[in-house]
Amino acid sequence: MSTQAEVETEALIERFTLKALLEACLVLTEGIASMREIDLGMMLGAGIVPPPFQRADEHGLDGALARIEAVGFEVPGILRRLVAQGRLGVSSGQGFYPYARPDAGWDDSPVKLETRGETAIAWLDRPPANSISPEVVEALGRLWEAVEGNSRVLVFASANPMLFCAGADIKAFTKMDASAGRELLEEMHSFLDAMERSSVATIAAVNGAALGGGCELAMACDFRIAAQSASFGQPEISLGIIPGFGGTQRLPRLVGEAKALELNLLGDPISAESAYEYGLANQIVPDHELLDTALRWARKLAGQAPRAVEQIKQVSGEGIEAEKQGFGAAFASEDAREGISAFIEKRRAHFTGN
Repeated sequence: MSTQAEVETEALIERFTLKALLEACLVLTEGIASMREIDLGMMLGAGIVPPPFQRADEHGLDGALARIEAVGFEVPGILRRLVAQGRLGVSSGQGFYPYARPDAGWDDSPVKLETRGETAIAWLDRPPANSISPEVVEALGRLWEAVEGNSRVLVFASANPMLFCAGADIKAFTKMDASAGRELLEEMHSFLDAMERSSVATIAAVNGAALGGGCELAMACDFRIAAQSASFGQPEISLGIIPGFGGTQRLPRLVGEAKALELNLLGDPISAESAYEYGLANQIVPDHELLDTALRWARKLAGQAPRAVEQIKQVSGEGIEAEKQGFGAAFASEDAREGISAFIEKRRAHFTGN
């Protein structure tokens, strides 16, 4: 049995934990700092491990809400709202942070596949930094084979709440000979090029640092939704090398040649706000709304005609002649007839990809 002193100590710890969560919610709600900044600050500055938001997710937000009410504290609006939405933490797949719930057979993969209806989620999950290694490239290829033809939208997300992807695994690359290095490079480019040509719409949900290969993976996606804590950068120049996964080609298309040259030659990361200003990010959202926003975009995109999506992606930036050919290919499809008929008949179109 616990002694009176032990009971009092446990009660004090519980009260302190709840107060830390309440203060964290207050700072977040007032916009003083982002969720990730608050948790990092609590870990590094106050030594609280796990920090408030992660701890609440692990123990369950519904339980935290009940304990706060039991001790007579005022329940933060954000906590009450998340519980009402069913975002209860790790157990439900999302609380303050999102959590992967991979499909069968994907639990041990460094990139985990989770299917939600017509949307697939590729969870980058290679601790500690989600670095792109040969195993990750191989897993991305396997995942793409499983997704193409079966899902309408693919969302890239990170299982690490503190970052998206720190870039290529340089140590792994230095252990490869020239032939193996070229083969890996070709394999990664083949995957990225396939995404760009496909009828599958792709979204990068960037929660933290997307550097080097991580930034290049995001740039190969059709859209980039950034959390407030996100940052983007091509730091390869500081290693005496250059971007190898398309950073010299895709970045100018997104931000312009002058700004791309600046980012590639200086190698300094930029904030989510700057990324949005330059055209690298399509939208910025609060950290805790990142996955919900990405999935909302995915639901909209999943309802679009796959043939039209594919043609728009393929001909964009290729000139008027390419657009004319793409229009002809889309116009001749069954989806086009369905879309036009639905418009005339004032009903919702049902696209099949034919």
